[in-house]
Amino acid sequence: MSKNEEVSKDLKELKVKLQENKVVIGVDRVLKGLKGKNLSKVFLASNAPKKIKEDVQYYAKLAGTPLSELSLDNEELGLFCKKNFFIVVLGTKE
Repeated sequence: MSKNEEVSKDLKELKVKLQENKVVIGVDRVLKGLKGKNLSKVFLASNAPKKIKEDVQYYAKLAGTPLSELSLDNEELGLFCKKNFFIVVLGTKE
């Protein structure tokens, strides 16, 4: 599968979870969800700050949760989620 197909698949999956209202938005809430092993997947914006990216990667690895780095930056991710603010990281629930 090519990189574009993977990104497209991730965005489709994210869109479905948004419609089902099974999304956790924000660094603190995502890290809390990872620590409690309550998330099925985590998505990072392409321009996530290095410290946040490292923290999320670390806790996702500990929890065994798949992590996907999107091609969208934080502004585009906010628009994709139909929010009026920027989104750096979000997680999906089962």
